[in-house]
Amino acid sequence: MPDQKPRTKSRRALLATSLALAAASTLPLHAWAQADAWPQQKPVTIIVPFPAGGSTDMVARALALQLQTKLGGSFVVDNRPGATGTIGTGFVKRAAPDGYTLLVSSLGAFVVTPHLQKSVPYDATKDFDYISVPVQAPNVLVANVARPEQTVADVLALLRKTPGKVSFASSGNGSSDHLSAELFWQQSKTEGVHVPYKGGAPAVNDLLGNQVDFSFQNVNAVLPHIRAGKLRAIAVTGDKRSPVLPDVPTLAEAGVKGAEVYSWQGMAAPKGLPPALKKKLSDAVIAAMQDPETKKRMLDQGLEIVASTPEDFTAFQLREWTRWKTLIETRHITAD
Repeated sequence: MPDQKPRTKSRRALLATSLALAAASTLPLHAWAQADAWPQQKPVTIIVPFPAGGSTDMVARALALQLQTKLGGSFVVDNRPGATGTIGTGFVKRAAPDGYTLLVSSLGAFVVTPHLQKSVPYDATKDFDYISVPVQAPNVLVANVARPEQTVADVLALLRKTPGKVSFASSGNGSSDHLSAELFWQQSKTEGVHVPYKGGAPAVNDLLGNQVDFSFQNVNAVLPHIRAGKLRAIAVTGDKRSPVLPDVPTLAEAGVKGAEVYSWQGMAAPKGLPPALKKKLSDAVIAAMQDPETKKRMLDQGLEIVASTPEDFTAFQLREWTRWKTLIETRHITAD
């Protein structure tokens, strides 16, 4: 009799352990079954929180085509612009984490706009599963061709001679081209005049018309104008020279350290994506960016292939979040 209770407890413990192991073993099977069925059950919607025709839209459509080819099913791009990307991004946050609603956005929605606006309908550090950064591109400091400045040293001399009078166009407050200018002024201890536009196209148009002096534009957005001799490239903001502008130095080479900036696009999903499905999606995105035709198309436009893993993108998002938060607060940058 004295041994009965310990044996009973032992049997109960064994039973509990067996049940736990059985339950655990079914989870991966269920998850893999769900991942295996995706994306055949219904169309996958890729939300782009900006108008059609821009860099982010182009990347999203290239991904949609490749994912459809590699995974089957149907991938559709849905442009939902408004409130500097926060409307479309908030829509994705509220969607079911089943892989059928995805987000492709530039860095703005992920690491910049939340620091500029008092309230956004999502928390970029908590509400998404980060899948991959397909591509990135440096910005390039360009001058209208009526200006005499040829080098970074020339631009710095002009800024020091006429502080607060030299105009720098951007596609809007908090855009990567605006932040590039702010970082350039901060690191060179100079000051220019920020001229924000509602988008990159009108900013470039005024540069071409000699209405503004300089701008830090995405390489892919102004490469045709540089090659046509309509804009002068002075320096790139990457940590190395751009393959499409091999003769143009980096800012660091030209003496301005710590002003490296890349514009980038990222794919995310609503938080809670099953791990097996996340892996299937991220593997497909990485493979898509290595497709020879897609890769050549991106590289020809000045975009650089990143194709990061979910783990790398998650860590990168947090680094970028901290970096731009610090600059925005230090430089007193606002959305207005």
